[in-house]
Amino acid sequence: MTQDERVEDQALDEMPWAEVTPDAARRLLVAAVEAFAERGYHATTTRDIASRAGMSPAALYIHYKTKEELLLRISRIGHEKALDILRAAAAGEGTPSERLAEAVRSFVRWHAGHHTTARVVQYELDSLGEEHRPGVVALRRQSDAAVRDIINDGVKAGEFDVPDVPGTTLAVLSLCIDVARWFNTEGRRTPDEVGALYADLVLRMVGADRAQR
Repeated sequence: MTQDERVEDQALDEMPWAEVTPDAARRLLVAAVEAFAERGYHATTTRDIASRAGMSPAALYIHYKTKEELLLRISRIGHEKALDILRAAAAGEGTPSERLAEAVRSFVRWHAGHHTTARVVQYELDSLGEEHRPGVVALRRQSDAAVRDIINDGVKAGEFDVPDVPGTTLAVLSLCIDVARWFNTEGRRTPDEVGALYADLVLRMVGADRAQR
C-alpha cells in the first residue's frame, strides 16, 4: 500500500459513513446509530431518529423505507468494515503470530475508536428480521473464517498451541468485540493502546512463543 493509499484509508476511517449519500441519508443514519446505541433498537422510533437529524419524520421515508432498513444499512457497513480489517491482516506478510497480532490490534482499535457504532453493529443483530439477518450473519462467518485461517496457519507452523481452533477463534473475536461495550473515550487508554494490549493477550492465549510477541 502506498503512502497516498494509507492517507486515504485513514481519512475514510475518520469519516465512517462517507460511503452513505446523499448528505440527508447520512445524517439520518448517524442519528439512528446514536439513538440505537442510547435507547436500543426497539425503544427507538422513526420520529426519534428524524428529530436527532433535524428533519421531519416524513423526510426519513424518502431515504429509508423502514427503521429496520436503517439498521440493516448500519449493520452491513459495519460488518463489511470489520471483515475488511480482518482479511487485510490475514492476507498480509509476516508470520502467523504477526498476522494474528495485526488482526486483533486493528479489530480492537476499530471497536474502541468507533465504539458507539460498533455497539449497534455487534449487539443489535437479533433485531433484524429473518429476511435481513442471514446476509449479515454470512459476513460474521467470513470474519470468523479469516481469524480461524490465521490460527490454523499458526498451528501448522508450530507457532501456536491450540487444541480447539474453532473455540479459540470464537473466544478471540468475542474478546475483541466486547471492547465496544465498555470502552470510554475519557478512560486512561487510547484505542491504539487497547489494541496493543489485546494483541499481546491473544498471542498469549494461543501459546505463541515469547519471541513472536
